[in-house]
Amino acid sequence: MRTLIASMVMLTTIAGAAPARAEPMTDRDRQHLLAHLDMTESWLLTELDGLSPQQLKYRTRPGRWTIMEVAEHLAVGDSRYWQRFQDSMKQQPTGKSGISDADILWYGIDRTDREQAVQADLPTGRWDDDKAAVAEFRKLRKEMREFAETTQEDLRAHRLVNGSMDAYQWFLMISAHTQRHILQIREIKANPGYPKE
Repeated sequence: MRTLIASMVMLTTIAGAAPARAEPMTDRDRQHLLAHLDMTESWLLTELDGLSPQQLKYRTRPGRWTIMEVAEHLAVGDSRYWQRFQDSMKQQPTGKSGISDADILWYGIDRTDREQAVQADLPTGRWDDDKAAVAEFRKLRKEMREFAETTQEDLRAHRLVNGSMDAYQWFLMISAHTQRHILQIREIKANPGYPKE
C-alpha cells in the first residue's frame, strides 16, 4: 500500500503551488464522500455479519490474513489515517492536489498491487472476535461521518502532511482503503477451503 500511495504522490506536481483561498466543501464533494463512507461501512458490516469463529479465522494459506485480521487492521489502521487527516487540516491552506479523485477511487478497487501494511497497522490479535473490531470501526466512522456532514472547511485547500493528496482525497482514500479490504474478505470467502459455517 505504501508503494501505491507513494506512486500516487509522485503523479503530482507541487512546484509553484500557491496558497488557495479557503472555501467550504462543495455539496457535490460532500455527497460523494458521504455516499462512499456509507457504502463501504454497509458492505463491510454485511460481509462480517453472522460469521462463525471458524470462518473468521480461516486462512487461505500461510502468511495471508484471516477475515478477523482484516477487521482488526481496518479498526486500527483507519484510526491512524483519520489522525493524519486531522493533522493535515491544522496546516495552512497550500493549494490544489495534482492527483485526481479517480486515482483515489481506483486504489479502492485495484488489488493487483498488494503491499505489506506498516507495523503499527498489522493485526496482532487485539480482540477475540470481530464484534470489538466492528465496534471500534463503527465508532470512528460515526465521527468521520459527522465531520463530513457538518464541516464548512475547505478540504481541497489543505495538503496532506508529508504527502501530495489534498485532505478531501485522503478522507476519500480512508473509505477506499476499506473497500480494498472488503474485496480481500470476498476473496477469502471465495476460496474453495472456506468453511461453509
